[in-house]
Amino acid sequence: MFNRLFGKPKEQANALTTLDKLHETLEMLEKKEKVLEKKVAAEVEKAKEFTRAKNKRAAIQCLKRKRLYEQQIEQLGNFQLRIHDQMIMLEGAKATTETVEALRTGAAAMKAMQKATNIDDVDKTMDEINEQTENMKQIQEALSAPIGAAADFDEDELEAELEELEGAELEEQLLQPATTAPAAPVQYVPVGRQPTRPAPQKNTAEEDELAALQAEMAL
Repeated sequence: MFNRLFGKPKEQANALTTLDKLHETLEMLEKKEKVLEKKVAAEVEKAKEFTRAKNKRAAIQCLKRKRLYEQQIEQLGNFQLRIHDQMIMLEGAKATTETVEALRTGAAAMKAMQKATNIDDVDKTMDEINEQTENMKQIQEALSAPIGAAADFDEDELEAELEELEGAELEEQLLQPATTAPAAPVQYVPVGRQPTRPAPQKNTAEEDELAALQAEMAL
């Protein structure tokens, strides 16, 4: 379809040749137009000279030739317009053809890349990656497993032994004597009143010391 619309490469080359030919023709018409403009200016000068010389007939002939030259200039101008129009159309068609060709090339490249990375290849690659990952995980687990004498240790027995050690440590902490004795409560005795003495009994050394301290504070 594109070949029918824009032509084959050979026809595209012919289009470029045609554009070059149109450029050359346009330049030729412009040169002719400048020559005719000079001839028009020359006929006008001649007509002025003949007018000053009172040669009316010769002056009129000069003006007639001037009109002919002007008609040719107008005709050349129309030719140039047509050539410009043709050049614009061909240049537009050329740009369109190049754009379509670039799009076709891009589509072909995209198709080739998709063919090189189809979904089956992607799935296969992902399966291989997952397999290698699983293998590496197994290798790491094998390397981290205990070997030799350490492999024969019973984890449950080790945990039970650890609990016994923790229990013994706690018991030892509870049996240690307190570093400071708690302060005994102070009994307030009003002035002039002797404290009531408890019935005589055998006191320990600590109790005697506490009683003596309370008596001193009551005085």
